[in-house]
Amino acid sequence: MRIPVVLIALVALAGCGQKVDLRPEGKKPLPVAPYGRDERPSSEALMKAPIQAIPERRVELRTRSEERQDDPFDLPPGEE
Repeated sequence: MRIPVVLIALVALAGCGQKVDLRPEGKKPLPVAPYGRDERPSSEALMKAPIQAIPERRVELRTRSEERQDDPFDLPPGEE
């Protein structure tokens, strides 16, 4: 009983790794061209993230631990 279940699972997983060009589902067309452009974007262009979505990191990460400076605003809660 276990062998058929494992075999079915392996066959199902084998289908997940297929790499083919993206196409619209059924007979649906690609989205219309953006305002001001004549041609429609390709599926590859639609999958690329714009540069604003992936900004570069400009903050240097700390490479070693350092003592924190005293914070004058880190006060204990007041007694009421």
